[in-house]
Amino acid sequence: MPTILGQNQYGKAENRVVKITRDGDTHHIKDLNVSVALSGDLDDVHYNGSNANCLPTDTTKNTCFAFAKEYGIESAEQYGIHLARHFVDSQPSIHRARIRIEEYSWEHIGGSDSNAKFIGADEVKHSFVRKGQETRLAQITYDGEKFEVLSGLKDLTVMNSTNSEFWGYIKDKYTTLQEDYDRILATSLSTWWRHNWTSDEQRMPSWERSYEQAKKHILHAFVETYSLSLQQTLYQMGSRVINNRSEIDEIRFSAPNKHHFRQDLSPFGLDNEAKDGAVYYAADRPYGLIEATILRDGVEPKIPVDMTNL
Repeated sequence: MPTILGQNQYGKAENRVVKITRDGDTHHIKDLNVSVALSGDLDDVHYNGSNANCLPTDTTKNTCFAFAKEYGIESAEQYGIHLARHFVDSQPSIHRARIRIEEYSWEHIGGSDSNAKFIGADEVKHSFVRKGQETRLAQITYDGEKFEVLSGLKDLTVMNSTNSEFWGYIKDKYTTLQEDYDRILATSLSTWWRHNWTSDEQRMPSWERSYEQAKKHILHAFVETYSLSLQQTLYQMGSRVINNRSEIDEIRFSAPNKHHFRQDLSPFGLDNEAKDGAVYYAADRPYGLIEATILRDGVEPKIPVDMTNL
């Protein structure tokens, strides 16, 4: 049976690029994990092994490091835009570049209370501790004419210890879950959002501020929503971002439930009611996995559904 070549791409994955910027005695870190995927006129390399149209993956790796030095890293998005534009515009055989980036955040370690002149003292501004809240994400795709810029995060774990209920659901002969009118709602968010900036003809967003503000609105909506379902909370978080950030048209969430079940302490003669400050056990598997896309009215969805799910 004859065969034909389908979609294909190649590149260098997980280039660990760390850039230090020195502002006098104060240093700043950008710590990125950068993956490059290129596609274009690559039939011959698959059919007969000709590398004439191939930019070596080692070259893509070197470019990642060189661009960090030549142009700096203002933001993951801006850095990815530079790389994607370079690979497509500089290589006639490459028609599309996708740059996927994870960013690991660091913050300065606070100074010593003793005012001692040693590492950790107030005047030292080059010591950091890795932030543990979430991993920042970015994906930039360029086809020679238009960009698609996705930003996001993963592993942002949040919890409401009250103001959440779950009841009124379908019940059949296999249902054992009890209705709960005062429960813990916890999840570890993974989310991507799509910017409506696509070319230099538009005003480019401030990528750093856009990320911080989107995260802020996600967290504020989580705090302020009295939740009757995790789906309701996801919709409120997405709506808050869309309604407050004009540069964002679409946002997709994947939210695994971090289940907390009240432990049965009745064998020991103990009540364990939420209103009295209950004791819970945390179950990591299996878990409910809730996913949803929220869009600006009139916008077509473009974030792939499999970018956030299992």
